[in-house]
Amino acid sequence: MPRRNRRRWLALCVPLLGCTRVSTPASPGTARFTSANPFASASSLLYQAPQFDRIHEADYQPALEEGMRQQLVEIAGIATDTAVPSFDNTIVALERSGALLTRAFKVFNAMTQANTDDTLQRVQTEEAPRLAAHLDAIHLNDTLFRRVRSVYERRADLGLDSVQAFLVERYYRDFVRAGALLAEPDKARLRALNQEESKLATDFQNRLLAATKAGAIIVGDKNELDGLSDAEIAVAAEAARQRRIDGKWVLPLQNTTQQPAQASLKNRALRERLFIASTTRAERGDSNDTRAIVKRLAQLRAERARLLGFPNLAAYVLDDQMAKTPDAAIKLLTDLVPAATAQAHREVEKLQAMINAQRGGFKLAPWDWQYYAEQVRKAEYALDESQLKPYFELDRVLRDGVFFAANRLYGLTFKRRTDLPVYHPDVRVFEVFDADGTSIALWYCDYFKRDNKSGGAWEDTFVDGTGLLRTKPVVFNVANFAQPAPGQQALLRFEDVKTMFHEFGHALHALLTRVDYPRLAGTNVPTDFVEFPSQFNEHWALEPTVLAHYAKHYQTGQPMPRALVDKIKRARTFDQGFATTEYVAAALLDMAWHTLPVGPAQPDIGAFEAQALKRFGVDVPEVPPRYRTSYFAHIWNGGYYAGYYAYLWSEVLDDDAYAWFTEHGGMTRANGRRFRDMILSRGGTGDMGALYRAFRGRDPEVGPLLEERGLQPDRR
Repeated sequence: MPRRNRRRWLALCVPLLGCTRVSTPASPGTARFTSANPFASASSLLYQAPQFDRIHEADYQPALEEGMRQQLVEIAGIATDTAVPSFDNTIVALERSGALLTRAFKVFNAMTQANTDDTLQRVQTEEAPRLAAHLDAIHLNDTLFRRVRSVYERRADLGLDSVQAFLVERYYRDFVRAGALLAEPDKARLRALNQEESKLATDFQNRLLAATKAGAIIVGDKNELDGLSDAEIAVAAEAARQRRIDGKWVLPLQNTTQQPAQASLKNRALRERLFIASTTRAERGDSNDTRAIVKRLAQLRAERARLLGFPNLAAYVLDDQMAKTPDAAIKLLTDLVPAATAQAHREVEKLQAMINAQRGGFKLAPWDWQYYAEQVRKAEYALDESQLKPYFELDRVLRDGVFFAANRLYGLTFKRRTDLPVYHPDVRVFEVFDADGTSIALWYCDYFKRDNKSGGAWEDTFVDGTGLLRTKPVVFNVANFAQPAPGQQALLRFEDVKTMFHEFGHALHALLTRVDYPRLAGTNVPTDFVEFPSQFNEHWALEPTVLAHYAKHYQTGQPMPRALVDKIKRARTFDQGFATTEYVAAALLDMAWHTLPVGPAQPDIGAFEAQALKRFGVDVPEVPPRYRTSYFAHIWNGGYYAGYYAYLWSEVLDDDAYAWFTEHGGMTRANGRRFRDMILSRGGTGDMGALYRAFRGRDPEVGPLLEERGLQPDRR
């Protein structure tokens, strides 16, 4: 299941720029860049951590502009070097270029996702096409490409080790995929498409953020909130207070279609209001409507793919992934459809029976699913979320769960650092130590929902750990957990607990990297491999030793009763028909958009969605896609276009790898060392299939995934 959204820019990722794109003249209003700019040199803080106490909004744009200018000077020097092209004077030189731009962009990109405002959005809108043009200025520089190609063609004779040879191949492939082999007229068209796409993706992000904020439900009568806990009602009141709406309650929207409050709200009309607000948030015909943007994005991506020699965007994207072809990804998804939808239909029958038993007098609708599923779970497993949350206090889950598991497996320890500046009071910083006591990294966490934060949860870096640049990782996790009311503890749903473990799995991939070259470091791996370490790390949330260590009552400190633990485990596969179907529907919707050939814009996205879901057999009325087109941030501005299938592809790997741990003694330091050495530390230094086979001893098998989800192949 695609548990969370990570804000990575994989489609734009060439660490020449720390994963960007970019030139064109600066905006007339841009401040002058001087040595006083906090990005002018590497931060003096531990591991070059961002100097948030010195960084102001006015610093970003001049630093980005000067960073682009400086890198183009560096690129010109590499391209016109009269020496014979070599690994060092070409590939390594490219790896070293763009230091200022990388410093500035990494922090700027993080802030536009996690802590944006009108000024940052304006800068983002202005700089996005310039960043796209900048990357094209590098990749479409024919003189530079001739040097890269020369090194590539002679790589077998240069005495390179396996990682260096792979890096040369990666660079050559990056340039070719970016259009280096195109004729000049096609290059000009490609530049225009890239700039337009970068602008539209930025517009989509900003509109969706505004639409999600505006879509929040305002409740004027407290009685309508019947079913929510006192703590949840207090959170809704606090959300209203922060918006200066006195005497009312606000239910903010999460990024997904279904909303958490629907599991508890007894008022069916309010559940429907919340569902409709969610599914139409970006389709209201106002300034936040995203439909025209996504239709145009689909068009220009198809045209870009054709220019580059591919029949559609999905074929272009997957050519560089483990799956290799859209057919392979679609087969993985559609093979799961019969079992998933059959289970979903059985679940529909159970929920409808519950409604009928209560004499509801209505047919199950999508906004009813969470509410009645929770009731069925209570009836069948004697388990409800309100029983669990007191045992999942955020700080304890982090300290005694997430950190504890990392210590058991990898020997890591964590120390809170209050002396390092942060960008928001919610953010915390920890120094990371290896088993021998050596300090190896910094990790930031920013867990609570804010109106100026993009939806979902993700991991990224402020600084990549590399041997070449002698930098240590500075990594961060972001989520959107409900902010507790003042004076209250932050109590989590079990899904939130899994989110913490998931995103920290991404963080471990970046924290434990032992790679020399930025292009191959940390999470710079194919999209359908990158979710493997994160989803693998989720398994430890329910590992008995780990669960017993963190699942303690926030008031009494008493451990979760064994009977309740057993209920969680028995209910592990509950509602998997729904969960699998909503995910597969979204992933196939992504594929439908990105297997379109060049042609006119779709006239109506609703009709397109309905036709696609029917064609793939996932048109279950009670189970809408996890994301609909108009708010599917993963694929329109999140770097996962034609890549949302990757969560399932990676899940095959993670469940199979967890089965290996089970077969070899479970959560031992020796097993953790093997996984760290053979997977987490390796980054993208080789073929991912070979990397996995070396760890597992064979190719992955799908059986463990089906077992984890409680699904069996349809044998009809």
